[in-house]
Amino acid sequence: MVFAKNKAGLILASALLVAGALLSSCNKTPGYGRRTAAKPGKASPTTGAEYSFDANDSSNFVVTRLAKQEIGPNLKFIQGGRAVLGSQEQDVMAFRDNAERTVTIASFFMDETEISNNDYREFLFDMKKKVSADSIKKLEPAEGVWGGVLSYNDVYDTYYFRFPGFNFYPVAGVSWVQANTYAKWRTEFVSNLVRERNELDSSLTKNQLIERGVAFAEYRLPSEAEWEYAAKAMIGVQYMDENQEFGRIYPWDGRGVRNPYNVKRQGKQGDFLANFKRGRGDYAGIAGSRTNDGEIIPTNVYDFPPNDFGLYNMAGNVNEWVQDVYRPLSYQDFDDLNPLRKDGIFDESETYGTTLIDDNYRVYKGGSWRDMAYWLAPGTRRFIHQDSATNHIGFRCAMISIGAEGK
Repeated sequence: MVFAKNKAGLILASALLVAGALLSSCNKTPGYGRRTAAKPGKASPTTGAEYSFDANDSSNFVVTRLAKQEIGPNLKFIQGGRAVLGSQEQDVMAFRDNAERTVTIASFFMDETEISNNDYREFLFDMKKKVSADSIKKLEPAEGVWGGVLSYNDVYDTYYFRFPGFNFYPVAGVSWVQANTYAKWRTEFVSNLVRERNELDSSLTKNQLIERGVAFAEYRLPSEAEWEYAAKAMIGVQYMDENQEFGRIYPWDGRGVRNPYNVKRQGKQGDFLANFKRGRGDYAGIAGSRTNDGEIIPTNVYDFPPNDFGLYNMAGNVNEWVQDVYRPLSYQDFDDLNPLRKDGIFDESETYGTTLIDDNYRVYKGGSWRDMAYWLAPGTRRFIHQDSATNHIGFRCAMISIGAEGK
């Protein structure tokens, strides 16, 4: 009887071992286990069919192992999150068009610098291969934005955009429409480089490229909310989980426009932190002074310290176009997740009884070399017609952050 019981126990134990081995074997075969974008497995978990991993395969179902988004040059990652946007300084202009509100901004990428003269000339050079001379002329920076009937600044109309000494100064005299055209060109140009680098079949459609994880998201102008969030860079005041030690009026710490600390990243103590107009008739200080803001007009896009997101000149140098149509009461209407005003819905132009407010007027932000310090605060906003061009408005591009980076 004892032997029989032991034998029965051995048989049961053997059966359990075999069952365990079978289950273990099943879990190791394609079609089982937790999947991520970076580790999709070898076959479908729902059909068992094997995947194809050849990006140029158009006859089988292709799955791409994707660890992280590939991005273009000059872009910095801006981690999204909750933010309080709006003017946090006294509204001395009495515009009352950007009251404080809490929103959430999704992660995105933004150019670390303003688009330079050199960048824009590269765009024109390539476009000359594709469009007529008349079309190229319409894309060039506007003539006459520097000159004035009571000034001798006309020389900049001749030299600022073309002379090599100004190569990496921010492009100026570009309208909102021209800036958008540049962004579309850049998307196509860089996408083609990516296609060539990955040796992809030229017949693949945009959707097929996206599925293969090799198509760039579009370059575009940032929304006003994205721009303001990136400029303030409140990530620099974070401590202990979700606490923020203090607010910011400008894209740096403190309530002034000089570096209050002897921090190497921000330059010397007492240095100006932006290129702006210091007072009536004072664009640069006196000759021979030790101040670092000796620039009378815009300066190199890498001058002045970057903010805590690594972005240069988010205050001063040149103002920057953003996507948004201007409405004074946008802050009341905005969604609280990724706010953007695409048109005048819920706040029609007829309400204002003026020709200065319609869907062709766009917001610009940041202050410039010819603006007083008030306009350096990210919460301030102004607007101008989208076809207008001036010597103090430029732009930079942004791009969405796609997916969960392999999760």
